[in-house]
Amino acid sequence: MKIEQIYTGCLAQGAYYIESEGEAVIIDPLREIAPYLSKIKKDKVSLKYIFETHFHADFVSGHVDLANATGAKIVYGPTATTSYAIHSAVDGEVFNIGRIKIKVLHTPGHTLESSTYLLMDEEGNDHAIFSGDTLFIGDVGRPDLAIKSDLTQDALAGMLFDSLRNKVMPLADKTIVYPAHGAGSACGKNMSSETWDTLGHQKEVNYALRGDMTKEEFIKEVTDGILPPPQYFAKNAMINKTGYANIEDVLTQGDQGYEANEFEEIVNEQSALVLDTRSQEDFAKGHIPNSIFIGLDGSFATWVGTLITDIHQSIMFVTDPGKEKEVVTRLARVGYDHAIGYLKGGFDTWIKADKENASIDTISVDELQKKITAGASLNILDVRKPGEFSAEHVDGAISCPLDFINTNMDKIDKSKTSHVHCKSGYRSMVFNSILRSRGYTQVIDVSGGFDAILESDIPVSDFVCPSGSNQI
Repeated sequence: MKIEQIYTGCLAQGAYYIESEGEAVIIDPLREIAPYLSKIKKDKVSLKYIFETHFHADFVSGHVDLANATGAKIVYGPTATTSYAIHSAVDGEVFNIGRIKIKVLHTPGHTLESSTYLLMDEEGNDHAIFSGDTLFIGDVGRPDLAIKSDLTQDALAGMLFDSLRNKVMPLADKTIVYPAHGAGSACGKNMSSETWDTLGHQKEVNYALRGDMTKEEFIKEVTDGILPPPQYFAKNAMINKTGYANIEDVLTQGDQGYEANEFEEIVNEQSALVLDTRSQEDFAKGHIPNSIFIGLDGSFATWVGTLITDIHQSIMFVTDPGKEKEVVTRLARVGYDHAIGYLKGGFDTWIKADKENASIDTISVDELQKKITAGASLNILDVRKPGEFSAEHVDGAISCPLDFINTNMDKIDKSKTSHVHCKSGYRSMVFNSILRSRGYTQVIDVSGGFDAILESDIPVSDFVCPSGSNQI
């Protein structure tokens, strides 16, 4: 028996490859299937099943393309209905893979079809669970993402309580827990950076598995502080339910380079969004006017899905040479399949063509401190998450989280110069680029962000230990 966790940091997502006696299964695959096909070929095995723990909301799964390429059967838990062929398993159903077995445990709560897959080894012993978004390391899934459901989040949280107590917690303490996500995912509030653990240890440290917890206490703790999910979640869940374009076609369409003049013509003809994925430092120095910065070095796909509201928007992009295919792939992971080309040679091509370019004004923390000490009345925008702001912030700063910029524009006074900061500089540059694209010209980025502010004498609020809530 072979179990391999395939972890993708930018989405904090874990897919799983399991093989026994020449047969393999993959659980919760990512959109790009070439690595899985390569692994199957290298191991000289046949892919028998593709197990989906639920309709994922934070990424587009590769299940449809993988099934088409291999002939493997897609398996969902009970109640799942799709626009493509699947095997909708019944609770307790067992699948044979070589000398091992995988048993379906229907664990609704995160979503109605959510299921946990129990792997039994060659001797028939319970070895591991693949818990999807039902159970994370340190947390459980948020109960407000079920699509086309009339159930409230409290009702779903109650179902999750029952699923955990009746299906998961009775398993042996030595059972290994392999979740679908880790820290950084928006599918939970308090996830650990660890990507696996034993069930016994989780019973000791995971607040949601406390033995003496009542259902009412569970519902309150799990739902406390849940903010609205990113706007792309419902769209991705529906894509996973109904199907999508072939990934190779999407990659071919986006991986086309254009010189500056042709790039500009296509942008104007297609009303395309210009997305700049370089570093925030490079973007600040110079960029195509009205382009949006979302750097590849951050949580690129998540921020794209959170901030670009039209999932069908045509996208032309600027990136460092050699990163073109990576950009298209990571866009496709969250369903943004309409990248139509990039600036060949990167931003240098734009400069050499003598095209108009823009920049973002920056200020050091030392300069900001001098202004504050001199008594200047400054408009300081803190674009970190609400929980970060509540824990500690600059005195007088306005909380304007990047996550909700599309609904919080009324907080920003266009007539004032805004000094914008996040924790270290990535999110504030994204924020500033969006403001500039919408005609807010008086924006200044605070270099180094709140990390640098804490090293200065700029007055900040008293520290309040964050609870982990108020995160998305």
